Amino acid sequence: MSEGEEGQVPRQRSGNGGRAGGRRASKQGRGRRGLKIVAWSVAGLVVLTVGTGGYLYMRYNGNIKSAPLYAGESGDAGHEVPDEFGRTPINVLVIGSDGRDTQEDCDIGGSECGAGANADVQLLLHVSADRSNATVMSIPRDLVTDLPGCIDSKNNTKSKAHRERINSTLAYGPGCTVAAVHQLTDIPIDHFVKVDFVGVIKMSDAVGGVPVCVSDNVYDPYSHLKLTQGKHTLKGMAALQFVRTRHGFGDGGDLGRAAAQHAFLGSMIRELKNAGTLTDPGKVLSLADAATKALTVDPELDGITKLVGLANDLNKVPPNRVTFTTMQTDPDPKDDARLVVNPDAKKLFASIKNDQPLSADPNGASSAPPSSAPPAEATTAPPANSTSRKNIAVTVRNGSGAQRRATELAQALQAAGFSKDTAAGTNLTAEQSTVRYPAGKEAEAKQVAAALGMPESAVQAGSGSSIELVIGTDWKSGTSYPGGGQGGSTAPVDPSAALKGAEASTADNEDSCVKVSHLNTAYLPGLGGMTPIKAFDKSPNIPLSAP
Repeated sequence: MSEGEEGQVPRQRSGNGGRAGGRRASKQGRGRRGLKIVAWSVAGLVVLTVGTGGYLYMRYNGNIKSAPLYAGESGDAGHEVPDEFGRTPINVLVIGSDGRDTQEDCDIGGSECGAGANADVQLLLHVSADRSNATVMSIPRDLVTDLPGCIDSKNNTKSKAHRERINSTLAYGPGCTVAAVHQLTDIPIDHFVKVDFVGVIKMSDAVGGVPVCVSDNVYDPYSHLKLTQGKHTLKGMAALQFVRTRHGFGDGGDLGRAAAQHAFLGSMIRELKNAGTLTDPGKVLSLADAATKALTVDPELDGITKLVGLANDLNKVPPNRVTFTTMQTDPDPKDDARLVVNPDAKKLFASIKNDQPLSADPNGASSAPPSSAPPAEATTAPPANSTSRKNIAVTVRNGSGAQRRATELAQALQAAGFSKDTAAGTNLTAEQSTVRYPAGKEAEAKQVAAALGMPESAVQAGSGSSIELVIGTDWKSGTSYPGGGQGGSTAPVDPSAALKGAEASTADNEDSCVKVSHLNTAYLPGLGGMTPIKAFDKSPNIPLSAP
Protein backbone atom coordinates (compact mmCIF):
# COMPACT_ATOMS: atom_id res chain seq x y z
CA MET A 1 0.00 0.00 0.00
CA SER A 2 1.43 3.38 -0.91
CA GLU A 3 1.49 6.15 1.64
CA GLY A 4 -0.97 8.24 -0.32
CA GLU A 5 -3.58 5.52 0.05
CA GLU A 6 -3.45 5.29 3.80
CA GLY A 7 -4.30 8.83 4.87
CA GLN A 8 -2.29 12.00 4.42
CA VAL A 9 -1.22 14.30 7.22
CA PRO A 10 -1.47 18.06 6.67
CA ARG A 11 1.46 19.12 4.54
CA GLN A 12 2.71 21.72 2.13
CA ARG A 13 3.21 21.29 -1.54
CA SER A 14 6.61 19.68 -1.98
CA GLY A 15 7.63 21.05 -5.35
CA ASN A 16 10.20 23.77 -5.95
CA GLY A 17 8.33 27.00 -5.40
CA GLY A 18 5.34 25.16 -3.91
CA ARG A 19 2.68 26.97 -1.94
CA ALA A 20 1.37 26.32 1.54
CA GLY A 21 -1.50 23.89 1.82
CA GLY A 22 -2.52 20.73 3.59
CA ARG A 23 -5.15 18.30 4.54
CA ARG A 24 -6.05 16.91 7.91
CA ALA A 25 -5.17 13.26 8.29
CA SER A 26 -6.63 10.44 10.26
CA LYS A 27 -4.95 9.34 13.48
CA GLN A 28 -4.00 6.14 11.72
CA GLY A 29 -2.22 8.16 9.02
CA ARG A 30 -0.40 10.26 11.59
CA GLY A 31 0.71 7.21 13.55
CA ARG A 32 2.02 5.24 10.58
CA ARG A 33 3.40 8.11 8.58
CA GLY A 34 4.62 10.06 11.59
CA LEU A 35 7.50 7.67 12.14
CA LYS A 36 8.48 7.04 8.53
CA ILE A 37 12.08 6.06 8.23
CA VAL A 38 14.54 8.15 6.34
CA ALA A 39 17.46 6.19 7.66
CA TRP A 40 19.03 6.21 4.23
CA SER A 41 20.76 9.36 5.39
CA VAL A 42 22.61 7.25 7.94
CA ALA A 43 22.97 4.14 5.83
CA GLY A 44 25.33 5.94 3.49
CA LEU A 45 27.77 5.98 6.41
CA VAL A 46 27.59 2.30 7.20
CA VAL A 47 30.32 1.48 4.75
CA LEU A 48 32.52 4.12 6.38
CA THR A 49 32.11 2.72 9.85
CA VAL A 50 33.03 -0.84 9.01
CA GLY A 51 36.14 0.20 7.12
CA THR A 52 38.40 0.35 10.18
CA GLY A 53 39.66 -2.90 11.57
CA GLY A 54 37.55 -4.97 9.19
CA TYR A 55 38.90 -8.24 10.52
CA LEU A 56 37.04 -7.62 13.79
CA TYR A 57 33.63 -7.77 12.17
CA MET A 58 33.55 -11.18 10.58
CA ARG A 59 31.21 -12.29 13.35
CA TYR A 60 28.66 -9.76 12.08
CA ASN A 61 28.31 -11.38 8.66
CA GLY A 62 25.27 -13.28 9.86
CA ASN A 63 23.48 -10.01 10.64
CA ILE A 64 23.40 -8.87 7.01
CA LYS A 65 20.44 -9.76 4.82
CA SER A 66 20.58 -9.68 1.02
CA ALA A 67 18.21 -9.40 -1.94
CA PRO A 68 18.69 -9.26 -5.74
CA LEU A 69 20.15 -6.01 -7.07
CA TYR A 70 17.75 -5.73 -10.01
CA ALA A 71 14.12 -6.84 -10.23
CA GLY A 72 13.02 -5.18 -13.49
CA GLU A 73 11.20 -7.33 -16.05
CA SER A 74 13.89 -6.57 -18.63
CA GLY A 75 17.35 -5.04 -18.89
CA ASP A 76 19.71 -4.56 -15.98
CA ALA A 77 20.97 -1.88 -13.60
CA GLY A 78 23.48 -0.50 -16.11
CA HIS A 79 27.25 -0.71 -16.33
CA GLU A 80 29.99 1.67 -15.23
CA VAL A 81 32.50 2.79 -17.84
CA PRO A 82 36.16 2.62 -16.71
CA ASP A 83 38.29 5.72 -17.19
CA GLU A 84 41.59 5.62 -19.07
CA PHE A 85 43.28 4.05 -16.03
CA GLY A 86 40.71 1.27 -15.67
CA ARG A 87 39.02 2.78 -12.58
CA THR A 88 35.26 3.01 -12.29
CA PRO A 89 32.87 5.18 -10.25
CA ILE A 90 30.62 3.66 -7.58
CA ASN A 91 26.89 4.33 -7.40
CA VAL A 92 25.03 3.05 -4.33
CA LEU A 93 21.27 3.48 -3.91
CA VAL A 94 20.47 3.88 -0.21
CA ILE A 95 16.83 3.08 0.58
CA GLY A 96 14.98 3.94 3.77
CA SER A 97 12.09 1.57 4.37
CA ASP A 98 9.03 2.14 6.51
CA GLY A 99 8.50 -1.63 6.73
CA ARG A 100 7.84 -3.33 10.05
CA ASP A 101 9.90 -6.50 9.71
CA THR A 102 10.67 -6.87 13.42
CA GLN A 103 8.69 -6.26 16.59
CA GLU A 104 11.09 -3.48 17.53
CA ASP A 105 10.39 -1.67 14.24
CA CYS A 106 6.66 -2.21 14.74
CA ASP A 107 6.80 -0.63 18.20
CA ILE A 108 8.73 2.38 16.92
CA GLY A 109 6.55 2.75 13.85
CA GLY A 110 3.30 2.70 15.78
CA SER A 111 1.70 0.20 13.41
CA GLU A 112 1.07 -3.49 13.10
CA CYS A 113 3.81 -5.75 11.79
CA GLY A 114 3.58 -6.72 8.15
CA ALA A 115 1.84 -3.48 7.18
CA GLY A 116 3.86 -3.19 3.96
CA ALA A 117 6.80 -1.04 3.01
CA ASN A 118 7.47 2.06 0.93
CA ALA A 119 10.79 3.55 -0.15
CA ASP A 120 9.84 6.94 1.18
CA VAL A 121 13.02 8.59 -0.03
CA GLN A 122 15.89 7.23 -2.07
CA LEU A 123 19.42 8.57 -1.88
CA LEU A 124 21.91 7.98 -4.69
CA LEU A 125 25.50 8.01 -3.43
CA HIS A 126 28.06 8.53 -6.22
CA VAL A 127 31.79 8.21 -5.57
CA SER A 128 34.09 9.31 -8.40
CA ALA A 129 36.39 6.93 -10.23
CA ASP A 130 39.45 8.67 -8.77
CA ARG A 131 37.86 8.70 -5.27
CA SER A 132 38.44 12.47 -4.96
CA ASN A 133 34.80 13.55 -4.65
CA ALA A 134 31.27 12.31 -4.05
CA THR A 135 27.71 13.40 -4.72
CA VAL A 136 24.68 12.49 -2.60
CA MET A 137 21.45 13.08 -4.53
CA SER A 138 18.02 12.72 -2.90
CA ILE A 139 15.06 11.50 -4.94
CA PRO A 140 11.83 12.62 -3.24
CA ARG A 141 9.41 9.86 -2.32
CA ASP A 142 6.46 11.83 -3.75
CA LEU A 143 7.95 11.92 -7.25
CA VAL A 144 5.51 10.60 -9.86
CA THR A 145 7.29 8.99 -12.81
CA ASP A 146 7.08 6.09 -15.25
CA LEU A 147 7.88 2.89 -13.36
CA PRO A 148 9.15 -0.35 -14.90
CA GLY A 149 7.47 -3.69 -14.59
CA CYS A 150 9.09 -5.75 -11.82
CA ILE A 151 9.26 -9.36 -10.67
CA ASP A 152 9.51 -10.01 -6.93
CA SER A 153 11.12 -13.47 -6.78
CA LYS A 154 10.89 -13.61 -2.98
CA ASN A 155 7.10 -13.22 -2.85
CA ASN A 156 6.35 -14.53 -6.36
CA THR A 157 4.54 -11.35 -7.39
CA LYS A 158 4.99 -9.01 -10.32
CA SER A 159 3.93 -5.54 -11.43
CA LYS A 160 3.33 -4.10 -14.88
CA ALA A 161 4.92 -0.90 -16.13
CA HIS A 162 2.82 2.05 -14.96
CA ARG A 163 3.03 5.64 -13.73
CA GLU A 164 2.97 6.19 -9.97
CA ARG A 165 4.98 7.54 -7.05
CA ILE A 166 8.48 6.12 -7.01
CA ASN A 167 8.29 5.11 -3.34
CA SER A 168 5.71 2.42 -4.19
CA THR A 169 8.34 0.29 -5.93
CA LEU A 170 9.66 -1.17 -2.68
CA ALA A 171 6.52 -3.31 -2.48
CA TYR A 172 8.24 -5.48 -5.12
CA GLY A 173 11.61 -5.56 -3.39
CA PRO A 174 14.58 -3.18 -3.32
CA GLY A 175 15.59 -4.44 -6.76
CA CYS A 176 12.43 -2.85 -8.16
CA THR A 177 13.41 0.49 -6.62
CA VAL A 178 16.84 0.08 -8.23
CA ALA A 179 15.16 -0.56 -11.60
CA ALA A 180 12.97 2.54 -11.22
CA VAL A 181 15.87 4.84 -10.28
CA HIS A 182 17.99 3.51 -13.15
CA GLN A 183 15.12 4.06 -15.61
CA LEU A 184 14.57 7.58 -14.26
CA THR A 185 18.19 8.73 -14.28
CA ASP A 186 20.03 6.45 -16.75
CA ILE A 187 22.74 6.22 -14.06
CA PRO A 188 24.20 2.73 -13.50
CA ILE A 189 23.41 1.36 -10.02
CA ASP A 190 26.18 -0.86 -8.64
CA HIS A 191 24.77 -1.61 -5.18
CA PHE A 192 21.88 -0.88 -2.86
CA VAL A 193 21.66 -0.59 0.92
CA LYS A 194 18.24 -0.76 2.61
CA VAL A 195 17.98 0.21 6.27
CA ASP A 196 15.20 -0.01 8.86
CA PHE A 197 13.86 2.07 11.79
CA VAL A 198 16.07 0.70 14.53
CA GLY A 199 19.26 1.34 12.57
CA VAL A 200 19.03 5.13 12.86
CA ILE A 201 18.52 5.02 16.61
CA LYS A 202 21.30 2.56 17.37
CA MET A 203 23.83 4.09 14.99
CA SER A 204 23.29 7.62 16.30
CA ASP A 205 23.85 6.27 19.82
CA ALA A 206 26.96 4.36 18.75
CA VAL A 207 28.69 7.50 17.45
CA GLY A 208 27.87 9.39 20.64
CA GLY A 209 25.21 11.59 19.08
CA VAL A 210 24.99 13.78 15.98
CA PRO A 211 25.27 17.60 16.34
CA VAL A 212 22.62 19.63 14.47
CA CYS A 213 21.42 23.24 14.47
CA VAL A 214 17.93 24.66 13.85
CA SER A 215 17.22 28.29 12.94
CA ASP A 216 14.20 28.69 15.27
CA ASN A 217 12.24 26.89 17.95
CA VAL A 218 10.50 24.00 16.23
CA TYR A 219 7.77 21.50 17.09
CA ASP A 220 6.45 19.02 14.54
CA PRO A 221 3.39 17.30 16.10
CA TYR A 222 3.63 14.43 13.60
CA SER A 223 7.26 13.40 14.11
CA HIS A 224 7.21 14.73 17.71
CA LEU A 225 10.48 16.59 17.12
CA LYS A 226 10.73 19.50 19.56
CA LEU A 227 13.91 21.57 19.73
CA THR A 228 14.84 25.05 20.87
CA GLN A 229 16.65 27.40 18.49
CA GLY A 230 20.35 26.63 18.17
CA LYS A 231 22.62 23.59 18.42
CA HIS A 232 21.78 20.16 19.82
CA THR A 233 23.35 16.71 19.90
CA LEU A 234 20.79 14.11 18.86
CA LYS A 235 20.76 10.50 19.99
CA GLY A 236 18.28 7.66 19.79
CA MET A 237 14.67 8.58 19.11
CA ALA A 238 15.55 12.28 18.76
CA ALA A 239 17.80 11.44 15.81
CA LEU A 240 15.01 9.44 14.18
CA GLN A 241 12.54 12.28 14.78
CA PHE A 242 14.90 14.76 13.12
CA VAL A 243 15.67 12.82 9.95
CA ARG A 244 12.02 11.97 9.25
CA THR A 245 10.54 15.41 10.06
CA ARG A 246 8.84 17.05 7.09
CA HIS A 247 6.37 19.51 8.68
CA GLY A 248 9.06 21.41 10.57
CA PHE A 249 11.40 22.48 7.76
CA GLY A 250 11.28 24.23 4.40
CA ASP A 251 7.78 24.28 2.92
CA GLY A 252 6.63 21.31 4.95
CA GLY A 253 7.29 18.79 2.18
CA ASP A 254 9.97 16.40 0.99
CA LEU A 255 12.40 19.09 -0.10
CA GLY A 256 12.73 20.68 3.33
CA ARG A 257 13.06 17.28 4.91
CA ALA A 258 15.82 16.34 2.46
CA ALA A 259 17.76 19.48 3.40
CA ALA A 260 17.56 18.50 7.08
CA GLN A 261 18.69 14.97 6.28
CA HIS A 262 21.66 16.29 4.32
CA ALA A 263 22.67 18.40 7.31
CA PHE A 264 22.37 15.37 9.59
CA LEU A 265 24.42 13.17 7.26
CA GLY A 266 27.12 15.80 6.81
CA SER A 267 27.38 16.19 10.57
CA MET A 268 27.69 12.45 11.08
CA ILE A 269 30.45 12.28 8.46
CA ARG A 270 32.35 14.95 10.37
CA GLU A 271 31.81 13.10 13.64
CA LEU A 272 33.09 9.84 12.20
CA LYS A 273 36.18 11.46 10.74
CA ASN A 274 37.01 14.00 13.44
CA ALA A 275 35.73 12.75 16.78
CA GLY A 276 37.87 9.63 17.03
CA THR A 277 34.94 7.28 16.45
CA LEU A 278 36.80 5.20 13.90
CA THR A 279 39.83 4.85 16.16
CA ASP A 280 37.84 3.76 19.22
CA PRO A 281 37.42 -0.06 19.01
CA GLY A 282 34.44 -0.05 21.37
CA LYS A 283 32.56 2.57 19.35
CA VAL A 284 33.41 0.91 16.05
CA LEU A 285 32.22 -2.49 17.21
CA SER A 286 29.00 -1.01 18.57
CA LEU A 287 28.40 0.88 15.35
CA ALA A 288 29.17 -2.14 13.19
CA ASP A 289 26.75 -4.29 15.17
CA ALA A 290 23.99 -1.69 14.89
CA ALA A 291 24.63 -1.10 11.21
CA THR A 292 24.74 -4.69 10.05
CA LYS A 293 21.57 -5.64 11.91
CA ALA A 294 19.76 -2.81 10.14
CA LEU A 295 20.90 -3.65 6.61
CA THR A 296 19.60 -5.45 3.57
CA VAL A 297 22.08 -5.25 0.68
CA ASP A 298 22.64 -6.68 -2.79
CA PRO A 299 24.63 -9.96 -3.02
CA GLU A 300 27.84 -8.13 -3.95
CA LEU A 301 27.82 -6.40 -0.53
CA ASP A 302 26.54 -9.27 1.61
CA GLY A 303 29.67 -9.71 3.70
CA ILE A 304 31.74 -7.55 6.03
CA THR A 305 34.87 -7.92 3.91
CA LYS A 306 32.98 -6.64 0.86
CA LEU A 307 31.68 -3.65 2.81
CA VAL A 308 35.21 -2.96 4.01
CA GLY A 309 36.46 -2.66 0.44
CA LEU A 310 33.77 -0.14 -0.37
CA ALA A 311 34.39 1.66 2.91
CA ASN A 312 38.04 2.16 2.10
CA ASP A 313 37.09 3.86 -1.16
CA LEU A 314 34.51 6.12 0.49
CA ASN A 315 36.81 7.08 3.32
CA LYS A 316 39.23 8.70 0.83
CA VAL A 317 36.75 11.47 0.02
CA PRO A 318 37.23 14.57 2.23
CA PRO A 319 34.06 16.20 3.65
CA ASN A 320 34.54 19.36 1.56
CA ARG A 321 34.29 17.28 -1.61
CA VAL A 322 31.00 15.58 -0.66
CA THR A 323 28.11 17.46 -2.29
CA PHE A 324 24.53 17.00 -1.06
CA THR A 325 21.68 17.91 -3.39
CA THR A 326 18.10 16.96 -4.28
CA MET A 327 17.00 16.35 -7.86
CA GLN A 328 15.02 19.20 -9.39
CA THR A 329 11.24 18.78 -9.27
CA ASP A 330 8.02 20.68 -9.92
CA PRO A 331 4.59 20.32 -8.31
CA ASP A 332 2.41 17.82 -10.13
CA PRO A 333 -0.26 19.91 -11.92
CA LYS A 334 -2.74 17.08 -11.27
CA ASP A 335 -2.04 16.80 -7.52
CA ASP A 336 -0.17 19.40 -5.48
CA ALA A 337 0.79 16.74 -2.92
CA ARG A 338 2.97 15.08 -5.55
CA LEU A 339 5.98 15.99 -7.67
CA VAL A 340 7.12 15.57 -11.26
CA VAL A 341 10.57 15.82 -12.82
CA ASN A 342 11.84 19.30 -13.66
CA PRO A 343 13.71 19.32 -17.01
CA ASP A 344 16.85 20.63 -15.28
CA ALA A 345 17.16 17.30 -13.45
CA LYS A 346 18.48 15.72 -16.66
CA LYS A 347 21.62 17.84 -16.39
CA LEU A 348 22.16 16.73 -12.80
CA PHE A 349 21.67 13.09 -13.80
CA ALA A 350 24.13 13.54 -16.69
CA SER A 351 26.79 15.10 -14.47
CA ILE A 352 26.62 12.11 -12.10
CA LYS A 353 26.64 9.60 -14.93
CA ASN A 354 29.61 11.41 -16.50
CA ASP A 355 31.48 11.29 -13.16
CA GLN A 356 31.75 15.07 -12.91
CA PRO A 357 32.46 16.70 -9.53
CA LEU A 358 29.87 19.17 -8.24
CA SER A 359 32.07 20.66 -5.49
CA ALA A 360 35.10 22.87 -6.09
CA ASP A 361 38.56 21.77 -5.09
CA PRO A 362 39.70 24.33 -2.46
CA ASN A 363 43.23 24.11 -3.84
CA GLY A 364 42.05 24.95 -7.33
CA ALA A 365 43.08 21.57 -8.67
CA SER A 366 40.95 19.48 -10.97
CA SER A 367 39.38 16.35 -9.57
CA ALA A 368 40.70 14.48 -12.57
CA PRO A 369 44.03 12.65 -12.11
CA PRO A 370 47.19 13.76 -13.92
CA SER A 371 47.35 12.57 -17.51
CA SER A 372 50.50 10.56 -16.86
CA ALA A 373 49.20 8.30 -14.09
CA PRO A 374 46.58 8.23 -11.33
CA PRO A 375 47.61 9.09 -7.76
CA ALA A 376 48.86 6.01 -5.94
CA GLU A 377 46.40 6.37 -3.07
CA ALA A 378 43.43 6.63 -5.46
CA THR A 379 44.36 3.67 -7.62
CA THR A 380 41.85 0.85 -7.58
CA ALA A 381 41.93 -2.36 -9.51
CA PRO A 382 39.81 -2.29 -12.67
CA PRO A 383 36.91 -4.70 -12.95
CA ALA A 384 37.94 -8.16 -14.08
CA ASN A 385 36.06 -7.81 -17.37
CA SER A 386 37.21 -4.26 -18.19
CA THR A 387 39.80 -3.19 -20.76
CA SER A 388 41.72 0.07 -20.67
CA ARG A 389 40.55 2.48 -23.35
CA LYS A 390 44.02 2.69 -24.85
CA ASN A 391 43.73 -0.98 -25.83
CA ILE A 392 40.36 -0.62 -27.56
CA ALA A 393 40.62 0.03 -31.31
CA VAL A 394 37.48 1.09 -33.19
CA THR A 395 36.69 1.12 -36.89
CA VAL A 396 34.39 4.07 -37.62
CA ARG A 397 32.07 3.81 -40.64
CA ASN A 398 30.07 6.75 -41.96
CA GLY A 399 26.48 6.02 -42.92
CA SER A 400 25.12 9.49 -42.21
CA GLY A 401 25.59 11.04 -45.66
CA ALA A 402 27.47 13.96 -44.11
CA GLN A 403 31.10 14.60 -45.05
CA ARG A 404 34.10 13.43 -42.97
CA ARG A 405 31.98 12.07 -40.13
CA ALA A 406 34.05 8.89 -39.75
CA THR A 407 37.31 10.84 -39.47
CA GLU A 408 35.73 13.32 -37.03
CA LEU A 409 34.46 10.59 -34.69
CA ALA A 410 37.68 8.55 -34.94
CA GLN A 411 39.64 11.60 -33.81
CA ALA A 412 37.16 12.20 -30.97
CA LEU A 413 37.60 8.63 -29.74
CA GLN A 414 41.39 8.92 -29.83
CA ALA A 415 41.14 12.17 -27.85
CA ALA A 416 38.99 10.32 -25.29
CA GLY A 417 41.81 7.85 -24.71
CA PHE A 418 40.93 5.03 -27.10
CA SER A 419 43.60 3.26 -29.15
CA LYS A 420 45.61 5.23 -31.70
CA ASP A 421 44.66 2.46 -34.15
CA THR A 422 41.09 3.79 -34.13
CA ALA A 423 40.43 4.93 -37.71
CA ALA A 424 37.84 5.55 -40.40
CA GLY A 425 36.60 2.57 -42.40
CA THR A 426 34.58 2.25 -45.56
CA ASN A 427 31.31 4.17 -45.87
CA LEU A 428 27.89 2.53 -45.90
CA THR A 429 24.23 3.50 -45.54
CA ALA A 430 22.56 3.44 -42.10
CA GLU A 431 19.62 5.15 -40.41
CA GLN A 432 20.51 4.31 -36.81
CA SER A 433 23.89 4.83 -35.17
CA THR A 434 25.20 1.66 -33.53
CA VAL A 435 28.30 0.13 -31.98
CA ARG A 436 28.83 -3.40 -33.24
CA TYR A 437 31.09 -5.89 -31.52
CA PRO A 438 32.55 -9.34 -32.22
CA ALA A 439 32.29 -12.24 -29.78
CA GLY A 440 33.78 -11.43 -26.39
CA LYS A 441 33.97 -7.67 -26.95
CA GLU A 442 30.59 -6.48 -25.65
CA ALA A 443 32.06 -4.76 -22.56
CA GLU A 444 34.55 -2.82 -24.69
CA ALA A 445 31.76 -1.81 -27.12
CA LYS A 446 29.75 -0.44 -24.21
CA GLN A 447 32.72 1.71 -23.22
CA VAL A 448 32.77 3.17 -26.74
CA ALA A 449 29.04 3.88 -26.66
CA ALA A 450 29.17 5.46 -23.21
CA ALA A 451 32.10 7.69 -24.15
CA LEU A 452 30.01 9.12 -27.02
CA GLY A 453 26.76 9.43 -25.07
CA MET A 454 25.06 6.59 -26.94
CA PRO A 455 22.47 4.47 -25.11
CA GLU A 456 23.24 0.83 -24.34
CA SER A 457 20.49 -0.18 -26.76
CA ALA A 458 22.79 1.02 -29.56
CA VAL A 459 25.34 -1.69 -28.69
CA GLN A 460 24.71 -4.72 -30.90
CA ALA A 461 26.42 -7.99 -31.76
CA GLY A 462 28.12 -7.81 -35.16
CA SER A 463 29.62 -10.20 -37.66
CA GLY A 464 32.99 -8.49 -38.13
CA SER A 465 36.28 -9.13 -36.39
CA SER A 466 36.58 -5.73 -34.67
CA ILE A 467 34.48 -3.15 -32.85
CA GLU A 468 32.72 -0.88 -35.34
CA LEU A 469 31.05 2.47 -34.77
CA VAL A 470 28.42 2.99 -37.46
CA ILE A 471 27.26 6.61 -37.77
CA GLY A 472 23.68 6.79 -39.02
CA THR A 473 21.51 9.55 -40.45
CA ASP A 474 20.33 10.23 -36.89
CA TRP A 475 23.75 11.74 -36.10
CA LYS A 476 24.88 14.13 -38.82
CA SER A 477 26.97 16.49 -36.68
CA GLY A 478 28.84 16.75 -33.39
CA THR A 479 30.87 14.26 -31.40
CA SER A 480 28.28 13.58 -28.68
CA TYR A 481 25.29 11.47 -29.65
CA PRO A 482 22.11 13.62 -29.65
CA GLY A 483 19.63 12.89 -26.86
CA GLY A 484 21.65 10.05 -25.31
CA GLY A 485 19.00 8.70 -22.93
CA GLN A 486 16.71 10.15 -20.25
CA GLY A 487 19.67 11.04 -18.12
CA GLY A 488 21.13 13.16 -20.92
CA SER A 489 24.25 12.74 -23.03
CA THR A 490 27.75 12.31 -21.69
CA ALA A 491 28.82 15.78 -22.86
CA PRO A 492 30.31 17.69 -19.91
CA VAL A 493 27.78 19.65 -17.85
CA ASP A 494 28.77 22.82 -16.03
CA PRO A 495 28.26 22.28 -12.24
CA SER A 496 26.20 25.47 -11.96
CA ALA A 497 23.90 24.19 -14.72
CA ALA A 498 23.66 20.75 -13.11
CA LEU A 499 22.62 22.31 -9.78
CA LYS A 500 20.28 24.95 -11.25
CA GLY A 501 17.12 25.03 -9.15
CA ALA A 502 18.54 22.61 -6.59
CA GLU A 503 19.89 23.44 -3.16
CA ALA A 504 23.42 22.16 -2.63
CA SER A 505 25.77 21.94 0.34
CA THR A 506 28.95 20.13 1.31
CA ALA A 507 29.69 17.89 4.28
CA ASP A 508 32.19 20.32 5.78
CA ASN A 509 29.55 23.01 6.36
CA GLU A 510 29.44 23.26 10.16
CA ASP A 511 28.02 26.75 10.59
CA SER A 512 24.62 26.69 8.91
CA CYS A 513 21.36 25.85 10.68
CA VAL A 514 18.46 23.97 9.13
CA LYS A 515 15.76 26.50 8.29
CA VAL A 516 12.56 25.99 10.27
CA SER A 517 9.39 26.63 8.27
CA HIS A 518 7.63 29.98 8.66
CA LEU A 519 4.55 28.60 6.89
CA ASN A 520 1.49 26.94 8.46
CA THR A 521 2.88 23.45 8.10
CA ALA A 522 2.01 22.15 11.59
CA TYR A 523 -1.41 21.24 13.00
CA LEU A 524 -2.55 21.07 16.60
CA PRO A 525 -5.93 19.57 17.51
CA GLY A 526 -8.44 22.29 18.32
CA LEU A 527 -6.09 25.06 17.17
CA GLY A 528 -5.73 24.30 13.47
CA GLY A 529 -2.76 24.99 11.22
CA MET A 530 0.18 27.11 12.34
CA THR A 531 3.92 27.46 11.95
CA PRO A 532 6.10 24.93 13.78
CA ILE A 533 7.50 27.92 15.68
CA LYS A 534 4.06 28.77 17.01
CA ALA A 535 3.33 25.10 17.64
CA PHE A 536 6.39 25.10 19.91
CA ASP A 537 4.98 28.03 21.90
CA LYS A 538 1.53 26.41 22.13
CA SER A 539 2.91 23.10 23.48
CA PRO A 540 4.72 23.89 26.74
CA ASN A 541 3.91 20.50 28.23
CA ILE A 542 5.53 18.54 25.39
CA PRO A 543 9.06 17.51 26.41
CA LEU A 544 12.04 18.56 24.33
CA SER A 545 13.58 15.92 22.08
CA ALA A 546 17.06 16.96 23.20
CA PRO A 547 18.44 19.53 25.68
